[in-house]
Amino acid sequence: MSTLAPTLQAFFTERLMRQRQASPHTIAAYRDTFRLLLAFAEEKTGRAPSNLRLEDLDAPLIGAFLDHLEVDRHNSIRTRNARLAAIHALFRFSALRHPELSALIQRVLAIPEKRGERALVTFLNQDEIDALLAAPDRARWVGRRNHALLLTAIQTGLRVSEITALTCQDVQLRAGAHLRCHGKGRKDRVTPLTDQTVSVLRIWFAESQGAPTDPVFPGPRGKRLSRDAVAAVVSKYAAVASDRCSSLRSKKVSPHVLRHTCAMRLLQAGVDPSVIALWLGHESAETTQIYLHADLAIKERALARTAPTNTTPGRYQPSDDLLAFLESL
Repeated sequence: MSTLAPTLQAFFTERLMRQRQASPHTIAAYRDTFRLLLAFAEEKTGRAPSNLRLEDLDAPLIGAFLDHLEVDRHNSIRTRNARLAAIHALFRFSALRHPELSALIQRVLAIPEKRGERALVTFLNQDEIDALLAAPDRARWVGRRNHALLLTAIQTGLRVSEITALTCQDVQLRAGAHLRCHGKGRKDRVTPLTDQTVSVLRIWFAESQGAPTDPVFPGPRGKRLSRDAVAAVVSKYAAVASDRCSSLRSKKVSPHVLRHTCAMRLLQAGVDPSVIALWLGHESAETTQIYLHADLAIKERALARTAPTNTTPGRYQPSDDLLAFLESL
């Protein structure tokens, strides 16, 4: 009898949905992890997913699955670790239901996360922002929508899921213009809007005539855009804008890069990192420290405020002819 199917079903219905009340994004991420894992296990064991036993998902198979994610699917270390976190959560839940498998479960839980290098964040400078915003053809409906979308993303720093979930009733364009979003971790936050963004959105709303519950940035059929659709929009116009601004050719521009751009603009304007963390909806202000590392201008200003060390330039001179010969090799 399968021990995996009822355990996995209970993990989603009891642990994630009822006990933890996990967000739809978390449930979807965990679901995708186990869809990939079950397909991989079926290929390796020859058992259909509904017939798999928990014992089939031992540490060697989980390790091979993680290698498959990196090597065959070209997933990043961060994605690999996120998949492992979902697997660990299932096995911690399984330990309560199947104590007879405690040795196997502990071996899986002992699989460590993989450490990777943290790259500097990518963001756009003002010339690149101007080129990107000028790229959409505003003589067409889709160009006007995309221009409004790009401007809103850069100014507010919303996550792509937050942008696609925005409805017309979430945007207030009167005095104290702002928008509301229900973000990661079920946190609601309010983000103020600049006069420029208000002007563009007011014109867009007058044209789109959306109902209060309609998406702010709909697709051709009036439905909300998918995350992939927004990513395609950003990538498309970044390629167009690269003809006008050559520095964009060396950057891979994504919706998250626009979020980083918002954060860097706030930081360069002198906004405190703790305020930026609140603006972006970060769980901790420490997350915002990545922008301090990325901004060379801040480091250069710090260097300019320091006193130079008293030292004189010079070159090393060997004290012996034989040493001089060895140095020349």
